[in-house]
Amino acid sequence: MSTDYQQARVALGARLRELRLGAPGGRLTASELARRLGWPNSKISKLELGNQTAASEDLRAYADAVGQPETYPELLARLRGFESHIRSWRRQTAGGNRPVQEAHNTAQANARTLRAWESSWIVGILQTPEYARSVLSRFADLHQSPRDIDDAVRARMKRRELLYASGRRYHIILWEPVLRALICPPSVLAAQLSHLSGVVGLETVELGIVPSGAPLKLPPGSGFWIYDDHQVVTETWHAELWIEDDDAVATYLRVWSTLRESAVYGTDAHNLINAARRSLNPG
Repeated sequence: MSTDYQQARVALGARLRELRLGAPGGRLTASELARRLGWPNSKISKLELGNQTAASEDLRAYADAVGQPETYPELLARLRGFESHIRSWRRQTAGGNRPVQEAHNTAQANARTLRAWESSWIVGILQTPEYARSVLSRFADLHQSPRDIDDAVRARMKRRELLYASGRRYHIILWEPVLRALICPPSVLAAQLSHLSGVVGLETVELGIVPSGAPLKLPPGSGFWIYDDHQVVTETWHAELWIEDDDAVATYLRVWSTLRESAVYGTDAHNLINAARRSLNPG
């Protein structure tokens, strides 16, 4: 959880406590409020200390119970403000690129069902070390961050262990142009495609490829991950967005499902990967 996110949650909790102590009928104790709401005392404490994220229904009930229902829109706006929080690349990479990789390792390790769409490069968990080094070097140059590339690559490679952990399922869709994008030397891309071909059929991975000529019901757009159908991570050039708003997550799930309709799997996916690899060495 980012510092900005936690600070915003603590601020919301402080506002809730302020409303409880300033209730129109006189200040309420946490126990009195818990009885009114039918909640355990611990829930009041966790919300007010910023140790638990309130649901929108919690905020409405809280505002009503303290006799200030008119504050609900304000509380909801605060919640929406940090449910989709931005982690700027400049701040994240100020100490190097390895911490960013470790944060993603943790996020993926904590999820059981992971869905991804990528239209720009092969996703990190399926990368070879050499391919990862090329990609991470490009971004270190872009963001002018410390060049701890070797440490960042090692951290990203650590993530690959999750592919072989039981109880976890990856549903990954790549756009075919990703297979041909020379964001690394051709020899590195060739080795990356060989590795990718070996992923097809892996028990924990469902890998689909959307052919370049396939009819699309939506434009490819930016890549994103969905963790356990309740959190989305997507990137812009200046930041990552970590999204937890239910409606927004539902939108990304619809996008993923729609793009999946254009994907091919199994032998057809193999053929696209192998064709891209052959194009690097037509002789």
